[in-house]
Order: sequence, then C-alpha cells, then structure tokens
Amino acid sequence: MEFAACSSRVISSNQFLTNPFASSRIRKSDFTGNLSNAFSLPLVARRDFCCKSILKDASHISTPQMAGGGFELSSLTALSPLDGRYWSKVKDLSPYMSEFGLIYYRVLVEIKWLLMLSKIPEVIEVPSFSQEAQSYLLGLIDGFSIDDAVEVKNIEKVTNHDVKAVEYFLKKKCQSHPEIAKVIEFFHFACTSEDINNLAHALMLKEAMDQVIFPVMDELIKRISNMAEDNASIAMLSRTHGQPASPTTLGKEMAVFASRLGEQRQEISQVKIKGKFAGAVGNYNAHLVAYPNINWPQVTKEFVESLGLCFNPYVTQIEPHDYMARLFNAISVFNTILIDFNRDMWGYISLSYFKQITKAGEIGSSTMPHKVNPIDFENSEGNLGKANATLSHLGDKLPISRWQRDLTDSTVLRTTGEGLGHSLLAYKSALQGISKLQVNVTRLSEDLNQSWEVLAEPIQTIMRRYGVPEPYEKLKELTRGRAVTRESIRDFIESLELPNEIKDYLLELTPHKYVGAAIELVKTAER
Repeated sequence: MEFAACSSRVISSNQFLTNPFASSRIRKSDFTGNLSNAFSLPLVARRDFCCKSILKDASHISTPQMAGGGFELSSLTALSPLDGRYWSKVKDLSPYMSEFGLIYYRVLVEIKWLLMLSKIPEVIEVPSFSQEAQSYLLGLIDGFSIDDAVEVKNIEKVTNHDVKAVEYFLKKKCQSHPEIAKVIEFFHFACTSEDINNLAHALMLKEAMDQVIFPVMDELIKRISNMAEDNASIAMLSRTHGQPASPTTLGKEMAVFASRLGEQRQEISQVKIKGKFAGAVGNYNAHLVAYPNINWPQVTKEFVESLGLCFNPYVTQIEPHDYMARLFNAISVFNTILIDFNRDMWGYISLSYFKQITKAGEIGSSTMPHKVNPIDFENSEGNLGKANATLSHLGDKLPISRWQRDLTDSTVLRTTGEGLGHSLLAYKSALQGISKLQVNVTRLSEDLNQSWEVLAEPIQTIMRRYGVPEPYEKLKELTRGRAVTRESIRDFIESLELPNEIKDYLLELTPHKYVGAAIELVKTAER
C-alpha cells in the first residue's frame, strides 16, 4: 500500500549506483574527481590530536595518513557507517535521500511548475509549449545525471544558495532552446526557496517509503507471518516475569508480532504527505501582484496534487512539517515493536528454542568456538535505537519554527536519510536473523515436560466450577516452592471430589495440550 493521497553518498571503487530516473550511473570517480574539493576530508595536524595535559610524550601518536595524500571519500573514510560499512545494505535509499536526490527533486519541481504556468490561459507571457519543448523539459528530469548534480553544486559555490543554483542550472540548460529561452525568467516564478524545497523533501520521503522502506517492512511482516503459520501447533512454555506460565504455541507468539507490525505499517501508510506552494509567507503575495485575477490557491492545489502529494493551504513560508512528525513517530512505533521482537528472539535463542544455521567459515566468537551469537537480532536492535533517536528528534523539532520561518529545519531535514537508513539496516538485519533460525522442537518439549506446575491453573479453575472449597489455596500448597511432577499432579487430581468424567479429562491434560485457543488464534490473526 502506498501513502494516502488527497485529491553525501559514499561509493567504494567497485560499487556503482544506478539512477532510477536516468540511465546514467553514479561512480566513485564522480565524487572524487569533480567534487574532490567539496567532499574530501582535510588532514588534521598532529597537534590537534594531542592532549598535552594528559600525555607527557605524545610523539609516538601519529595522525592517520593515506599514502599519496589526503583522505578521499570512500567506504573506508566515511564518517557515517551507513555510507561505509553498511553501504551495501542501505544504498537503495541513496537515489531518494541523498544530496543528489534532493537536487533531482528540486529540478523536477521547477520544471513541472514552468509547465503548469504554460497551461494557465491568463499567463499569456508563457504560452503553451509545443510537444517538442515539453519533451525537452521532461528530458531534463528523466536524464538528470550525477554530472548534472555536480554542475549544480559548482554553481552553488558561486551563488552560495542551493535552490538558486538549480534555477541558474535550468536557465543555462534552456538557453539554447529557442522556444523555452523566451520564458526562462519564469523558472521559479513567484516562488520562495521553500516552495521548491518542501515539495522536494515530500517527494523524497514519499518515494523512499514507497519504493524502499515499505517493501522491506512488508517482507519482514510476511516472514514473521510465515513463522506463525509454520509453528501454529508447536507448543511452548510461556514466561511471565521470566517464570514458567500457561503454555502457548510458538506460532501464536509470532502471530502477535506479525499483527502488531502489520497494524503499525498500515498506520504509517495512512500519513498524508503534504506540500505547499503559497509563496514567501503563505499568502500568494507575489502571485496576486503579478496576476490578480488568477485563483492561485486553486492553481497551486492542482499543482501540488499533480505531484502525488496532499495540499496544505494553511502555511507560513514553510509547510509546518506536522505530517513529518506523524510519519517519523509512526515509524518509531514500528521500530519499537521490532525491538520487542528482537529481544524476544534473542531470549528464545538463549533458551535454545531456536538453533541458528551457520555458513561455512563464519565465526561466532573470537575465543569461544562453540558459540553462535544472535548478532543479527542484536544489530537490528542497536540500529533501531539509533534510528528512533534521529526520528524522535525530527518529530520533536520539525513542527517548530520561529514566526513565519527560521532555518533550523533546513539542516535537520538533511538527516532524514539517517533515520530511514538505520531503520532499513535494522529491518534487513532482522530478516537475516530470521533466515538462520531452526526451531528446536526437542528443547521446547523438554521445557514443557519439566513444568507440570503450569497445570495448577486449569485444575483450580475446574475446582471452582464444581464447588471444591479453597481451590487456589490447595494448589498453592501443592506447587509453590516444591518440585511438581506428572505423578504428583495425577495423585492430586485423583484425590479431588469431582465427577469421574471430569477427573478423566484432567488426567489426560498435559502441558503440551494446555494451549487454549493458541492454534486457532494463529489462523484468524490479521496480518
């Protein structure tokens, strides 16, 4: 399901990223060549790493240096592990959530707006474009490449303004086209930078969620659902407060997580991704000065909705980002549910309820050869915590802006990829952990065979029904602080004044059979 509608990536030498919007490919040379000044890390003088108040002689401590010169951006020199160690697992987000993605969507919005103006009869200065001119403009979107993004960044070095750099880039690209050249000053017409930016960020989020995050979420829910179905009848000892409790089935416990995650995934998909296009302070001031007879709120509503976004008519210079807070908070809840799942799986592996299938050559522990650590669930849990820290900050900060606008949201919005990146990494780690699991039916059965005391609950419940006095107290005396066996339970049942058929029923009951409606609940669970 897609969203509800209203009417500095790092690349190693052997990796490339395919631009989903064009046939061009992003290679390391694109970054370490033309963008070397913008992205290479400066060497730090040795004295900057010394702490003379602590180390009397720090001469043996040297600044890491790379043979041949300075540190260039690569998977080994990246500051963020998402762009380094974990790049292969999160690179699918890069076309959407990177600087390249932001520039691409800015270009898209600017061009689409010019095309929109050409369709408004009252804007006679921008006549309807010929089919060839429209194809040329759309080609600038479809063919947008890493070289184009580099050119925009080079313009920005002069303008010191990222959105203005996009406008100048488009004017340069269209100067040679006779028809479009006549109206190039209508690029960015009546727009404030935030008109372009808010739509670009909204499209980045929408496409990243629809194309990358949702499919992995869905796969995760499906895999846990499969675990539920496959193990619906596998009896398992429950544990409440860490102590043996009424039995359940392994499948039912997995169904709980599949249902929770499925419901929250649905909640995320219902968040309306919004956009504004109302000028400097949200009042269409410039629009109405230039063309007072045009219904600009209606025009911009149609424009925003044509991009697949929901229109927000009540804004300042910025779209208030409330939808972003709702989105990030909803993702955080999904992540928190998955943390709960990871910890439970960690515990079940610790109890040997699951074995982990290993690959040849894998090391579980550097010193203890017998160990196979649940590293995938631990990695997932850790990254979910990191993701939620970022998403929580975004949700808390973004809806707040001083008066009609301040710039605190601008830099923070650039970290949305970080929150989604750590989430994506966590989802994939959990999937990898699930793929290694093998149910240890023998161990599950052993635990149940050693926990006959869990039948105290059904026995005392039957005693209540048939009027046996003090049922709870009698079972408490039998079970608390004592070893309870099958024999001691049978002797107790035999001593009760109950109808023979009820005694026979209780005598047939075992911890393996006392699972209530667990099996049926798996079959009826909504996932």
